[in-house]
Amino acid sequence: MGGERFHNLREGGIPRALAPGIRARIFPGTHLMLSVVELEPWSESPVHSHPNEQWGVCLEGGWIRIQEGREFPVRAGDFWETPPNVAHGGRTLGQRCMILDIFAPPREEYRRPCAGLGAASPKENP
Repeated sequence: MGGERFHNLREGGIPRALAPGIRARIFPGTHLMLSVVELEPWSESPVHSHPNEQWGVCLEGGWIRIQEGREFPVRAGDFWETPPNVAHGGRTLGQRCMILDIFAPPREEYRRPCAGLGAASPKENP
């Protein structure tokens, strides 16, 4: 799009493979971080937690958001809040999904290309 402070939902960012069928492009700022997450049909984000506050917006498709042991059907236009250290994950059904995640503060482990969620499982993270 041009300029280091202008971005596009479909390109750029720091690539990260989060889980099979789930990839993200990370856009770090000083006080928050955006992550454009693309989920293929029938993919799963394992339940995990981290100390960062996280908000998510379903941009396309839909999925099942798992948070605090409950399942929430999510469709395009829905958004949600995940407080720090709250267990969460999700899975897609038969359709592709695109989500915009917002983290505050930024997740330091996401500032470089890598694979994995980079977070403790709920058992490891009280």
